[in-house]
Amino acid sequence: MSEPATGISRDDVVHLAGLARIDLSDAELDHLASELPAILEHVASVQEAAGDDVPAMSHPVPVDNVFREDVVRPSLALEDALAGAPASDQQRFLVPKILGES
Repeated sequence: MSEPATGISRDDVVHLAGLARIDLSDAELDHLASELPAILEHVASVQEAAGDDVPAMSHPVPVDNVFREDVVRPSLALEDALAGAPASDQQRFLVPKILGES
């Protein structure tokens, strides 16, 4: 994106929506272009509050993994799993290349 976080343009929102594969109306694009800078400012203020002495965490309370025995059980047939995919190739989901891959 060409502009700093505080100056998000409508074109930036169009680009982000395209990356996220989200269809937005003109009104939604205009609304988000005005709202995203405030959201990013709030995220920046939260990042400033978390100093080096604050450990990173994904949950506010400790979470323990629950392990179970790995058992083979019936699941979707390959054809059923791929039936809802927009595209597939060689029995895999086909997705667009990103980040300048060739």
